[in-house]
Parts: sequence; structure tokens; C-alpha cells
Amino acid sequence: MLTIPNQSSVAKAFLEFDDHDRMKPSACYDRVVDVMEELVKLTLPTRDIAPQLVDRYSERNESAQELSKRVSQASI
Repeated sequence: MLTIPNQSSVAKAFLEFDDHDRMKPSACYDRVVDVMEELVKLTLPTRDIAPQLVDRYSERNESAQELSKRVSQASI
């Protein structure tokens, strides 16, 4: 899983939006935008290598065990 060093939370978020459901300009807004920009900047370069990033030993190992069990069955 990718992680980014930034995070953001907005206290009383329901007060931070205008009548058009847009977030009002504020330091909270700026922080949310910063976090989203960072997320995009880290996501774009890793898109092409996603299969390698989500490949887990435990899942490959489990599949190998299932295959071994199936192949080792006695003939009828």
C-alpha cells in the first residue's frame, strides 16, 4: 500500500461548505488540496507498476499450496 506523509482532517466539516456544496476558501481547504496533490503525485508514477506493488507472497504461496494439493491427489 502506498502511503503519503501528509494527512488532513476538517473539524466541523459541515460548516466549511457554501450553499453550492463547495468548500469555502480557508487553511483547511488549502491543506486538503495539498494532500490531494501529493496523492496524485505519488499515484501517477506507480500506475504502471501496480501489479508488482500488489503482488503478495502469502497469496502466491497459498496458490502454490492449492496447486500442490490438487496435483498430489491419488488417481481414481
